[in-house]
Amino acid sequence: MDGGVSEVLLDVQDLRVHFPVRKGVLIERTSGFVRAVDGVSLHVHRGETVGLVGESGCGKSTTGRAILQLVRPTSGRVLFDGHDLTKLTARALRPLRRHMQMVFQNPYAALDPRMTVEGIVAEPLRVHRVLRGAAQRRRVHELLDLVGLDPAHARRFPHEFSGGQRQRIGIARAIALQPQLIVADEPISALDVSIQAQILNLLQELQQKLSLTYLFIAHDLAAVRHVSDRIAVMYLGKIVEVAPADTLVRRPQHPYTQALVSAIPVPDPEREVRRERIVLHGDVPSPLDPPSGCRFRTRCAYVFDRCAIEEPLLRDWAPGHRVACHLPAAAAAGSSAVPASAERVRN
Repeated sequence: MDGGVSEVLLDVQDLRVHFPVRKGVLIERTSGFVRAVDGVSLHVHRGETVGLVGESGCGKSTTGRAILQLVRPTSGRVLFDGHDLTKLTARALRPLRRHMQMVFQNPYAALDPRMTVEGIVAEPLRVHRVLRGAAQRRRVHELLDLVGLDPAHARRFPHEFSGGQRQRIGIARAIALQPQLIVADEPISALDVSIQAQILNLLQELQQKLSLTYLFIAHDLAAVRHVSDRIAVMYLGKIVEVAPADTLVRRPQHPYTQALVSAIPVPDPEREVRRERIVLHGDVPSPLDPPSGCRFRTRCAYVFDRCAIEEPLLRDWAPGHRVACHLPAAAAAGSSAVPASAERVRN
């Protein structure tokens, strides 16, 4: 991203998505709520790639879908290019949808098996009445060539392509309307390791050629670091740390981020053997009944009394680096209540 560009394209403010849990056969009643997303705030500058990382079930995909209004938020605001998407009806959203698209996780399920590749890529052009006839076919061939597929295969069906090729088809469909924002929901997790780097490189090439803005969702911190300008770490429905990609990997401040960073493989065998890993004990709590105070406290080696009582807010730790943890604030104040070490093990 150009350091001089500061215009915010996407601004998410206190986003919440709570799914009701209903019980009963004849008469249904709401017995509680699954707090899948519970107060997420982040922004994405025009031309930037922001990575959203966290383990399965933390609410990453729900956040991406709520931003695009594929799932309607319970509360909060989603400002896209100055428009609050949460206030718009489905009809009012329609003209804006061409400017924000999604690349889905599973390339096998995301494509209609009854449609040809040409029909799949041309669908957004038809729906938004952009091009028709020969001009539409030419545009489809241009898009296929742009994502590294042979336009001569446009009449084939999805089952005739490999997983990596299907994901390229999905990317071609996503960029067909020349959107400003693409939410990539774990676009490489279903692919072979040998293909993942190709897709990541393709996304970066398209960003440069088409001036795209990405929200890149994944659970693989190493992959997210490769493509992102900034990274937001999510745990149990909340953002716990946001920082420039290199800063977050080199100097993580939140205990959960530290554990994620320690799990990144090191290509040097000697260093890999010597280095220490942070092991998190226990399971992720249920979003139906999250812990009081800090949601990470049940698995944190640094936990102290304040963590159970007061929920940590996302605060500035350094310029451009925000952390939701009592530990950095307490350490900076010289508190003696913070344990001096976390549990670590050697590989």
